[in-house]
Amino acid sequence: MALAALRSAIALAAVSALTLSHAAAADPVADFYRGKQIRMIIAFGPGGGYDLYARLLAKHMSRFIPGNPTFIAQNMPGAGSMIGAQYMMHQAPHDGTAVAMLSKDSPMNIVVNNSPDKAAFAKLNWIGNVSEDNYIMTVWAKTGVKSVEDATRTELSMGATAANGAAALYPHILNNIFGTKFRVIAGFSGSTQLYLAMERGEIDGRGSDSWVTLRSTKPEWLRDKKINVLMQMGFRRDKNTADIPLMIDLARSPVERMLFEMLSASARVGASLLTTADVPVERLGALRAAFNAVMKDPQFLADAEHAKLEVNPLPGEEVQEAVSRTVNASKEILDLLTAATAKGKAFNCAEAAKDQALCDR
Repeated sequence: MALAALRSAIALAAVSALTLSHAAAADPVADFYRGKQIRMIIAFGPGGGYDLYARLLAKHMSRFIPGNPTFIAQNMPGAGSMIGAQYMMHQAPHDGTAVAMLSKDSPMNIVVNNSPDKAAFAKLNWIGNVSEDNYIMTVWAKTGVKSVEDATRTELSMGATAANGAAALYPHILNNIFGTKFRVIAGFSGSTQLYLAMERGEIDGRGSDSWVTLRSTKPEWLRDKKINVLMQMGFRRDKNTADIPLMIDLARSPVERMLFEMLSASARVGASLLTTADVPVERLGALRAAFNAVMKDPQFLADAEHAKLEVNPLPGEEVQEAVSRTVNASKEILDLLTAATAKGKAFNCAEAAKDQALCDR
């Protein structure tokens, strides 16, 4: 009897140990994502650089997320990607089943337009940037304009998706500071429509474009020298446009450099993936780890090369820091930025800056 009881106790202990082992091995992230879908919001129309990057991520990320959820891509264009941003801030579930790719200038748009959503935007969680990509300002070569200085003598119509987006912001600030003669025409739905308008002669150029998008969708323009690049917005010259001046290179005073540096911060955001606020920390960590793994994955890199998409990644933590610096910029720099970007009003540094020494050239 005692032997039977001993055997029963040993068996029970073994079962308990096995149960505890399985419990310890359980992965709450995998358990959550198994059998689920992740909705990939692409805040632009189909065919542009953001769309290509987002769909490529949707194709590959599932393999690296515990539980292997499927990705469903959905284009949600409008207002320079702010329609998608509104969805992520106010409608998407806060559980890690919704991710998005917004315009890299979305943090700047929130700040420049003093959006009431500034606090909500600051809470979004950034997963990673596929490519730290400079903006470029382009015009049709037939205009004969080859530099910002040339644009002070020739009126040019510049296309944009939104009147308050980067493609409108850069021409306005150059008009105010340097006296260029850009005329912004807003309302285009995305890169495809903007490129078509340039080909038709409906506009002369774009206030901001992505080298990656241009290279992947219009390589013949580069091959045949159909466009001129006037400047690029970032902190380092892109290897493909090393002879084109950075916006910060054009600064003639400390104030102008401060403004141009803030306007160049979008390069750090690039083609970034983000998710909503309040996502459980272990799921956010899993999404960031999956993104980092994809950036090194041979299959992903081969597909990116085939699509002529640059891969120059930045981890989510670094993107988060860059976004935070922009959204939480000081009142002094925001007041200067407001003065410099006011439509149709020349920038007067002496009136806008508290420290007049910053205006000295």
